[in-house]
Amino acid sequence: MSKNTTTIEKYELKNGEKRYRFQIYVGIDPLTGKEKRTRRSNFKTQREAKIELARIKLQIDNGTFFKQVAETYLDVYNLWVKQYEKTVEESTFVKTTGIFRNHILPAMSDYKVEKITIDVCQKHVDEWSDKLKKFRTVKSYASKVLDFAIKRGYIQTNPFNHVETSASLKRKQESKEEKKENFYNREELIEFLSCFEKENNVKAYTLFRLLAFSGMRKGEALALRWKDISFRDNEIQINKAISRGKDNQLYEKSTKTGVARTIKMDQHTMAILKEWQKKQKEDYFKLGFNTKSPNQLVFSNEYNEFLQPTKTRKWILHVQKKYHLKEVSTHGLRHTHCSLLFEAGAKIKEVQDRLGHSDIQTTMNIYAHVTAKAKESAIQKFEEYLSI
Repeated sequence: MSKNTTTIEKYELKNGEKRYRFQIYVGIDPLTGKEKRTRRSNFKTQREAKIELARIKLQIDNGTFFKQVAETYLDVYNLWVKQYEKTVEESTFVKTTGIFRNHILPAMSDYKVEKITIDVCQKHVDEWSDKLKKFRTVKSYASKVLDFAIKRGYIQTNPFNHVETSASLKRKQESKEEKKENFYNREELIEFLSCFEKENNVKAYTLFRLLAFSGMRKGEALALRWKDISFRDNEIQINKAISRGKDNQLYEKSTKTGVARTIKMDQHTMAILKEWQKKQKEDYFKLGFNTKSPNQLVFSNEYNEFLQPTKTRKWILHVQKKYHLKEVSTHGLRHTHCSLLFEAGAKIKEVQDRLGHSDIQTTMNIYAHVTAKAKESAIQKFEEYLSI
């Protein structure tokens, strides 16, 4: 049987509609020397599939097929993703390919790139916006593939650039974000830490105290080793973070911005860290681990390996539900620290440096929010003072 002989297969969509597809061997790729196959699907009739199959076979016989190898969105994506992987961290690559696998490719794989219109893009952006909070991120990644197609000369313009997001949808999204404040004010933070301290979990209490009083990212805290902490100078050097890579494995990488920073800490938090260091030594000795090495992780699991980042969510939700506290995520403690720094009178540049924001706009956004809260508080105090 010839390698380019293929069978047209019937399949069913989720809504019960019938479709036809095929996969065909198209020869040796002259650039890689490897065998190459292409697939086509979503044909409404077997006749449509037969016509397309015959067209491809003719191109193969004439030696012109490889000139048009990137016909579909999926074809272009497969070329783009190989280049993209070389430009980003492993964890970013895993997250991005997950977005494509779960949201973009199921919607757009089979479109021929030159046939993708503004209406097609608008349709899918509207669908993503209905079910995804971060639909703009999905749209942005979907658009990158077509930008790549322009560079390769497959298309002239990117229709995603002309997609509109309705003002009402923007307001609805903003309203949702405003309703749930993902940070504590001063009194709420004090209560949260006080409740956590009552629990018999010194490691968790130390971690959340550190996050609230340092503003570091969770991944940065979970990558800390005792050699990064100077009890003499009350300083912590933040030069790495843990993240999730391929095959769901945790690994150590540089900080989010790729820049190390050293931050000053208050004496009370440093004392709590010192107490945890002593308890860790005792607890882990019973498990068969010597934690005296400077490379010892400050926060590790029962196997003395990286602590699963998802563990912090279980800890924080347990305390919040048990003591009926406002729900704030682990990352919300970073926002809490930033907000309280501003309330305490810290300057914008100082906060940016401490939190490791590469873009001062990120710091400014939080500053604007805190300022708005301060104005609201001021008028309330004025009203209460007058009592008219």
